[in-house]
Amino acid sequence: MAKSELNPKVDEFLSKAKKWKKEFEKLRNIVLDCDLTEEFKWMHPCYTYEQKNIVLIHGFKEYCALLFHKGALLKDAHGILIQQTENVQAGRQIRFTNVQEIVEMEAILKAYIHEAIEVEKAGTEVDFKKTIEYTIPEELQNKFDEIPALKAAFEALTPGRQRAYLLHFSAPKQSKTRESRIEKSMQQILNGKGLNE
Repeated sequence: MAKSELNPKVDEFLSKAKKWKKEFEKLRNIVLDCDLTEEFKWMHPCYTYEQKNIVLIHGFKEYCALLFHKGALLKDAHGILIQQTENVQAGRQIRFTNVQEIVEMEAILKAYIHEAIEVEKAGTEVDFKKTIEYTIPEELQNKFDEIPALKAAFEALTPGRQRAYLLHFSAPKQSKTRESRIEKSMQQILNGKGLNE
């Protein structure tokens, strides 16, 4: 891989990495061997094919990982793809805790990356769960009944914003906490804003 094809923002990211530096560098070399374009998105090295996201390198406290953007569509012949949380629909990770694991899996990783490229070339899309398939918490439904303008404003939000709110409101076990979250977010919804805007 020619030096000019390396993204300077990724070089900077790697130079500042305190944890997983060797693992990130090895993953980078493997991914670049698969003829992807190196970019820097969401504060992480991201690799694309014809401007479509294929795989991202990221690190966490306990592990570093390759995140396949459409990992849910991969065959996962080795049973190594992990769904980060139950609400993640498309992405899947392969996790590592040391360089040796990455070295030993290099051929498998390249096979998965090539499969992900083929999925993108085929134009296959992940069949996302529709917003209407999410449960509306009772506390939110009560607010909708009480304040019709809130329901109208919520329904005018993009599906992604609606999902974010529904997941945020549904997460707490206690009704009181769910009510509190809804109260705190009402003005945002009425203003047509997403959860973290």
